[in-house]
Amino acid sequence: MRIAISTGGGDAPGLNAVIRAAVLSALDRGWHVLGIRKGYAGLLGDDDVVPLTRDDVRGIGHLGGTILRTTNRGNPFSYPVRQPDGSFREVDRSDELIENARNLGINALIAIGGDGSLRIAHQLHEKGLRVVGVPKTIDNDVSGTITTFGFDTAVATALEAIDKLHTTAESHDRVIVMEVMGRHAGFIALHSGLAGAVHVILIPEIPYDLDKVCEAIMDRERRGRHFDIVVVAEGAHPRGGAESVLGESLPGQERRVGGIGQRLAVQIQERTGKECRSLVLGHLQRGGMPTGYDRLLATRFGGAAVEAIEQGKWGHMVALQSPHIVPVPILEALREPKRVDPNHDIVRTARRTDRKSTRLNSSHT
Repeated sequence: MRIAISTGGGDAPGLNAVIRAAVLSALDRGWHVLGIRKGYAGLLGDDDVVPLTRDDVRGIGHLGGTILRTTNRGNPFSYPVRQPDGSFREVDRSDELIENARNLGINALIAIGGDGSLRIAHQLHEKGLRVVGVPKTIDNDVSGTITTFGFDTAVATALEAIDKLHTTAESHDRVIVMEVMGRHAGFIALHSGLAGAVHVILIPEIPYDLDKVCEAIMDRERRGRHFDIVVVAEGAHPRGGAESVLGESLPGQERRVGGIGQRLAVQIQERTGKECRSLVLGHLQRGGMPTGYDRLLATRFGGAAVEAIEQGKWGHMVALQSPHIVPVPILEALREPKRVDPNHDIVRTARRTDRKSTRLNSSHT
């Protein structure tokens, strides 16, 4: 048996722990393992395919990033190819990828990625490539699994920033707006904001009312609390409005959402007269060593992916359905995006822990 491993989409803490566990579990079965560099680029001749041995994965479980590197512009069904004039056009290179995999003697592929990468994995499976998926995203927006590795580390990073912002905001009587990742799902903002006792949390699933945000800030001002922390997911948007977008995207890349933190800070200062500053946490949330929880979950996922190959669970992904890791059809996981439930107990707790202010804005808050 010869298997290959690829990492696609945005990086997340814990990727190396998955790779390590999958490689060691496969080698223990007497299998051979190849690593595809930079998503699928290695199978398309734009990068390398390399053997992975025990020495290659020794001591990498605690490291952030991925030793195989990754990309969010490597969809083989819509692959960006540079033209002689410098422009790009997108072409379907999936048949080429599958043929190259067969020529290398690859019997199965472990595809580690978020919803976009898992959708590609499902398409490859439909074309005959034997694929097992591993869900990866710091946004925690893949359905079928209770959580994804990388999410806990991202929340911990955001929480550490919130703890530090509290002291400087209080020292200067400022409002500080911190923007975190979460293009379509507000899990990072919600979990870090509630854990960090911030004063306003804004997420994509619940469009906000700027008047209510400012009202909450001024209510705290009247009660002698002269500082505020606002945590906003990058995809949050006002009721009836659109999300903020950062310039042009590169070929083959989703549009870049962000900038809401700075926009909100300007609007809040204009309306309340209070000094406001903004902070974009950005890619700090993707970097650094994974937490112990993420290392353990990633290791379990890596081992379970090899077991799924052994069992012939093609077109499935491994998922945490506590207390076990189980295989679920990738298509089932992709059928409905995972989003914050406005009626979840975490949302209710956020609304009720400070009745005189607005943590999460909605039509009935």
